[in-house]
Amino acid sequence: MDLCNVNDIKALLGRHGFRFSKSMGQNFLIQSWVPNDIADASGANASSGVLEIGPGIGPLTVQLARRAGRVVSVELDRSLLPILEETLSGCGNTEILPGDVMKLNIPALVADKLSGLTPIACANLPYNITTPALTALIEADCFSAITVMIQREVALRICAAPGTADYGAFSVYCQYHTDPELLFDVPPDCFLPAPKVTSSVIRLVPRGVPPVPVADEKRFFQVVKASFAQRRKTLLNGLSSAYGSRLDKEALREVITSCGLSADVRGERLGIPEFAAVAARLGELLANGTD
Repeated sequence: MDLCNVNDIKALLGRHGFRFSKSMGQNFLIQSWVPNDIADASGANASSGVLEIGPGIGPLTVQLARRAGRVVSVELDRSLLPILEETLSGCGNTEILPGDVMKLNIPALVADKLSGLTPIACANLPYNITTPALTALIEADCFSAITVMIQREVALRICAAPGTADYGAFSVYCQYHTDPELLFDVPPDCFLPAPKVTSSVIRLVPRGVPPVPVADEKRFFQVVKASFAQRRKTLLNGLSSAYGSRLDKEALREVITSCGLSADVRGERLGIPEFAAVAARLGELLANGTD
């Protein structure tokens, strides 16, 4: 059975009475080069233990199983379980876990199921959980690499540079914790049913240490969030909205200029080093009794 052949897929789904769920963002691959190239990009080998999210009918799972020491796939849709039992019958190093990955303790799961192997994450992520799933994988802090297929617009946002239209708080979050790389695009006609958007495969390699020293990560991300809360506003106005009850506007202006920035700079122009500097200066002022 070819898990990327449209006729084979339709026959498989028909035998099991499967119906696509729009709410689960189900789009199955119909071009074999896609799961093959994603699995290659993941870097999976015999020493790898792979966590996959949303295996669908299993085309990427099969490719990962051929390369990795072990594959654990989490599937929310229980109607896919008997299908996966059939399609993965020849993959002895693969386990399907029914459940919602957003409700699982990912580090505990990895420690239990992938012990002794180098953990990596690889998935064709359902569009409807892209951002929270990526956040959960990054926060798990247990993967040597995270390789996923997501909407191209999200991939561009993750990799965006300061000052560009795609740059935002999620860009800063991902680039602070990982080194992201956009690998290749996957057009809509590679899926059944075809989505309305282009997909992209992206690899995020978690950083051993942040790109710049940050004394207080909570404050750092508070500053980032405030800077993008009102995108067309200046950094000064964004900080005023977040910290105006504790620091007057003149003090906040001094925070910005003391970091070598223009008083009217927009937050979207700042990179991680500049956000870190602003957060550090804010922390100093607030620690001196203004907080």
